[in-house]
Amino acid sequence: MKRYVCEVCGWLYDEALGDAAQGIVPGTRFEDLPEDFTCPLCGVDRDTFAEA
Repeated sequence: MKRYVCEVCGWLYDEALGDAAQGIVPGTRFEDLPEDFTCPLCGVDRDTFAEA
């Protein structure tokens, strides 16, 4: 499992944890996130994330 960080605000998406607030179950790979996924803190799209 990998982790990805928003390059704008630093919010971290951890594949092992998912994101319960957005309905993303633990174990969801970053590549499998919905196309319309955005950073929950600053709202940028997933293209602004980098592997941490």
